[in-house]
Amino acid sequence: MPFSTYLFFDGTCREAMSRYAQILNLPAPQFLSLSDLPPDEQAKMPGLPADAVMNCMISFEDSVIMGSDDAEAGPMAGCSLTLTLPDADEAKRVFEALAEGGEVRMALEPTFWSPAFGTLTDRYGIRWMIMAAMQP
Repeated sequence: MPFSTYLFFDGTCREAMSRYAQILNLPAPQFLSLSDLPPDEQAKMPGLPADAVMNCMISFEDSVIMGSDDAEAGPMAGCSLTLTLPDADEAKRVFEALAEGGEVRMALEPTFWSPAFGTLTDRYGIRWMIMAAMQP
């Protein structure tokens, strides 16, 4: 039973999820916007712009990250997305791309459990733990 992650953004969902797909070399996500909903459903969400994202998804292997715009959700707290990459070079590339415009919480460096591990909060307020897989 695979798990999926659902992220909420304060109006930056389209930008964030497109960037994640680009960084991870995945197909661009498909977006369902407020303007795509039937008028009676749109009326239930006053104050949202027509291009607000109601739902989107990027998937890779057996993992899924979904997201939408929800200004009332507040900042992410209490969890991080954890991504294990095949090697330290790829971990460094992804870490640096996600850290751009964000805040590095722990620099990417070797640990006893990974040849490269670091934590960051990206420019969209999403916390990440990036690591390289241990080689046999």
